[in-house]
Amino acid sequence: MKKLSARRRHPLAAVVVLLLALAATGGLYAAFAPADKAQADDTAQSLAIDEGKKLYAVGCSSCHGTGGQGSSDGPSLVGVGAAAVDFQVGTGRMPLQQQGAQAPKKKVIYNQAQIDQLAAYISSLGAGPSVPTEKQYNPDGADIAKGGELFRTNCAQCHNFTGEGGALTHGKFAPSLEGVSPKHIYEAMQTGPQNMPSFPDTTMPEKEKKDIIAYLDAVNGEKTQSPGGLKLGGLGPVSEGLFGWIFGLGSLIAVAVWVAARTAKAKKS
Repeated sequence: MKKLSARRRHPLAAVVVLLLALAATGGLYAAFAPADKAQADDTAQSLAIDEGKKLYAVGCSSCHGTGGQGSSDGPSLVGVGAAAVDFQVGTGRMPLQQQGAQAPKKKVIYNQAQIDQLAAYISSLGAGPSVPTEKQYNPDGADIAKGGELFRTNCAQCHNFTGEGGALTHGKFAPSLEGVSPKHIYEAMQTGPQNMPSFPDTTMPEKEKKDIIAYLDAVNGEKTQSPGGLKLGGLGPVSEGLFGWIFGLGSLIAVAVWVAARTAKAKKS
């Protein structure tokens, strides 16, 4: 009898076994679920790279080489990163319509999903700047005055002080920034397209980029007003001086000729 009573189970033994089973199940889920998710992400990324490679072979390889190594008609794309692809293709600059001093902005021929696939493939060739998130380029709460300082110091020499653009040498030009999305402005600062220098986060932190975007929206956005009236393209003293010379001085000369003619007529009479 003593032996049988010693083997008798405690009333809570079944509860303990059930809890251990649940814990084991939870542990297995915790161990395998993240791996499944990571595997799904890797599979999706691999598919994007494969699709991007197909698009690249058709639209880009003739200039940049079959493996992105570059050629006499186009630079290497190894290490340019997803941000460069999103900017160049997302603004229609690439694929290039024809060789020239500079690739102009034109109609976009790929949709965003295809652009993402191209970016995934180019990123697989070598690490580079990634496509920024909305949090990175959203100018809400940014310092507009500080952005104006930064823009006049680093950008106005080419884009002029309100971002209207300007001419450079040998047929090149700094494009107007009017109507350019904050994401593409951020990507341009990250990657330095065309003749523009790059401003990585080590040179210009994320906050300063947002300040510049906020300034451009203030002086060249859809809701921007010109309290002085006609802004003459916002090109500064060159256009204003030309306007004054042609119309201002021209009007004075016309008045002087009219007064002289009236005076001569009055003397004759």
